[in-house]
Amino acid sequence: MPIIYDRDNNIFHLMAGDSSYIIKIFKNKYPVHLYWGKKLNHSHFSEAFITSPFGPNPDPNDKSFTFDRMLLEYPSYGNSDFRHPAFQIEQEDGSRITQLVFNNYRIYKGKPKLEGLPATYVETEDEAETLELELIDELINLKVILFYTAYNDYNVITRSVKFINEGNQKLKILRALSTCVDFDHCNFDLLHLWGSWARERYVERVPLMHGIKIIESSRGESSHQHNPFIALLSKDATEKNGDVYGFSLVYSGNFAANVEVDQFNTTRVTMGINPFEFTWILDKGETFQTPEVVMVYSSQGIGEMSRTYHRLYRKRLVRGVYRDKRRPILVNTWEAVYFNINEEKLLSLAKEAKELGIELFVLDDGWFGRRDDDTSSLGDWYVDRRKLPSGLEGLGNKLKEMGLKFGLWFEPEMVSPDSELYCKHPDWCIQIKGRTLSQCRNQYVLDITRKEVRDEILRMMKEIIKSAPIEYIKWDMNRPLTEVGSLALPPERQKEVFHRYVLALYEMIEELTTEFPYILFEGCSGGGGRFDPGILYYMPQIWTSDNTDAIERLKIQWGTSIVYPASTMGAHVSAVPNHQVGRITPLKTRGYVAMSGVFGYEMDLTKLTPEEKELVKEQIEMYKRVWYIVFEGDLYRLINPFEENSASWMFVTPDKREAFVIYVNILAEPNPPFKKLKLDGLDPNKKYIIEGTDKEYYGDELMNIGINIPPMRDFDSFAFILKEKS
Repeated sequence: MPIIYDRDNNIFHLMAGDSSYIIKIFKNKYPVHLYWGKKLNHSHFSEAFITSPFGPNPDPNDKSFTFDRMLLEYPSYGNSDFRHPAFQIEQEDGSRITQLVFNNYRIYKGKPKLEGLPATYVETEDEAETLELELIDELINLKVILFYTAYNDYNVITRSVKFINEGNQKLKILRALSTCVDFDHCNFDLLHLWGSWARERYVERVPLMHGIKIIESSRGESSHQHNPFIALLSKDATEKNGDVYGFSLVYSGNFAANVEVDQFNTTRVTMGINPFEFTWILDKGETFQTPEVVMVYSSQGIGEMSRTYHRLYRKRLVRGVYRDKRRPILVNTWEAVYFNINEEKLLSLAKEAKELGIELFVLDDGWFGRRDDDTSSLGDWYVDRRKLPSGLEGLGNKLKEMGLKFGLWFEPEMVSPDSELYCKHPDWCIQIKGRTLSQCRNQYVLDITRKEVRDEILRMMKEIIKSAPIEYIKWDMNRPLTEVGSLALPPERQKEVFHRYVLALYEMIEELTTEFPYILFEGCSGGGGRFDPGILYYMPQIWTSDNTDAIERLKIQWGTSIVYPASTMGAHVSAVPNHQVGRITPLKTRGYVAMSGVFGYEMDLTKLTPEEKELVKEQIEMYKRVWYIVFEGDLYRLINPFEENSASWMFVTPDKREAFVIYVNILAEPNPPFKKLKLDGLDPNKKYIIEGTDKEYYGDELMNIGINIPPMRDFDSFAFILKEKS
């Protein structure tokens, strides 16, 4: 039983996998945090809350405590806790003080859906149990429900919050974070994922300091710059050892993750919608639901935290027919032809792709309106018959006759100033009346918070999808939001636009994926600018980065793997010199790096030499052999490219009978020292054979002695498959 209520001590004990999370209702009023960590068999805590010599007492009849020294589950503003609150409500009289107290609770099997929001799920109610803590502010009749779900088979607690206005006045939410965890010490390092376009999700680890550290986005998307994830690490935590507490927000817009160390060396972690430029008006009888935070505890280092997220997100976040299937091996036309599209060239590329064993042909940007470059036609979603005289239907049918699936690129949220749509509806953009609109990539952002805008975009997309045998869609978004306002909303609701935008995006994608369940959708935002759990709920894979250089991808994919499974990472073999950094790397290495994700190609295949074509055929066959190890297996990161002159990782099937190992050298060394690669995650007592050789090893040999790494040239690599010897 994952949730136990000790009525005598007013304690809720949530057991999730091998972890425990414990809450006490202090003085029958206040939810306080007691513990999160390794699973406990007993939870009889003595009260250890003390007052402070200079701390205000919130209860005039009880001077024994102050909120400023307590570990709180969902702290408010203004009554003796001076740390940053989890929420804040403005009332009609201008007051921003609330006093929530415990009123009731519910414990039940299963996990509720979040209305209008993505979230992790269960397929049977026996997989998890949920606790609802009902808190009320009697003065303004505000009800707040804290949701906690404990998964039976994962060290996972999910949290979200619902606000319900049961009073007579209009309330304004100023801050509504999804989780708060107070720790009783600050002996942690903070791990987060930062970056930029073409350098997404670089790993940074820094010690905590007194004060507050904020990881956030205010760009209208989760962003290239910061991912909606943080982790607290014990000082001794490594890839394989130590305590790690992960926080991952299932949301695709502005977010904030705050880590605050106070005067008493306690650490407060809060995460949710970024309060910056956010308010939400809650009229009488209305509710507001926050996004979900997925919290993971690991006592076995960063690696086990990552594998927990991977297992959960693969099976209980991603949905649809492609959740458990191999994705078709694709070729994308972007780096092959860019905007220089014509049917003859596309068909020659498709013919070559088919001969090499590729299964899906994706037509990227440039097929619509008069899109000869990036200065026009976004929003004009009709085929350019100058380039495709037989239309998408004709092209799609010819590809189908070749035995290829057909995929198409869209950027539905954007509009070009030079477009028919903008000329007809300039008011349909995100904008502030009278203010100059910033352009980015020569485009504006459509105001999809307006129903008429969503309806028109969906109408055009559906007509295109139904006009041709389309089985894949790449949904792109190539700029952040600026001058954020909606001409359709009153002044008092303008700070709702960022969140309304995200809700509208989810509504649109849900409608399309429901109507066309057979289509494989891939998310994209200038590469990895919206690589987050919110998008993965609707689309099983996301384009990891516009940077396709294999050496750059070592860091990008390593960092992405801290939270996200390989089965969600779009990864392509591209041409050399690489179009982003100009680097020349071996085709073999480009293939191995791309095989560590959702495998495909993005190059002009007709320019390959005969030898390269044979290698491509071998790569495709190898990927067909290893895909299920990569998709279903556990990832073990072996050599960190942020710290070493090489990178290595491996995937191990859950039964530990097979593994796929990849090693990439970065720069060659003259007269290099002797090196070994120690593997991980194997069964120490199984005997393994390296497929294609007669070499045999026991698992404990491979993990403790390792295998020799030969001297290697710049950007050289090797990979092999381990299989249990029967």
